[in-house]
Amino acid sequence: MTARNSGLFNGRVLIAHRLEIFERGDTRVLKGACCDVDFKAFMSWRDFGFPDTEMFNCFAMGALVGSDGAYILGEMSLKTASPGKIYFPAGTPDMSDVRGETVDLEGSILRELEEETGITPHEVTAEPGWRVVFEGPRVACMKRLDSPLRADEINKRFQEFISRQKEPELVALHQLRSLAGLDHERMPDFILSYFRDVLG
Repeated sequence: MTARNSGLFNGRVLIAHRLEIFERGDTRVLKGACCDVDFKAFMSWRDFGFPDTEMFNCFAMGALVGSDGAYILGEMSLKTASPGKIYFPAGTPDMSDVRGETVDLEGSILRELEEETGITPHEVTAEPGWRVVFEGPRVACMKRLDSPLRADEINKRFQEFISRQKEPELVALHQLRSLAGLDHERMPDFILSYFRDVLG
């Protein structure tokens, strides 16, 4: 992969195991443990079909919504490990997301939002709770982030932001307002499931 794309990252990322859902009062809680691995080991595990069935790719995504109600998704650069895919700003958690003995998933999505779009944490309001989609070994934890900006204003900010970058991670933003806008070829199944739930 690096022979084809020399810019691929190979730092340490977190993968999960011993995941469980339990009730705490009237709240459901997702709990588990993590270990850190080389990104190349993570990619091998993914591309060989997730052979270790006790491990999970548990990650968080910021479901960014403009003040006009449009959901904002990013299109991944061809230089990334998921070229051309369309989904919310996100990233595999890493050691910078660890706070004591916990992984700060909300902090992870706010960091990724700023790194990928230029929209800062104080410019959005995070909705309480999470929507979690289980797709085999993938566990997508999505939190709605409301912006006071309209979708076109967010896109203008984004275009200004990536114009200053040599190799931006996202190359475009896409607006989605209804199920008719789903891209079944480029949106992963967990994104399609999320929208069928929130918009269906």
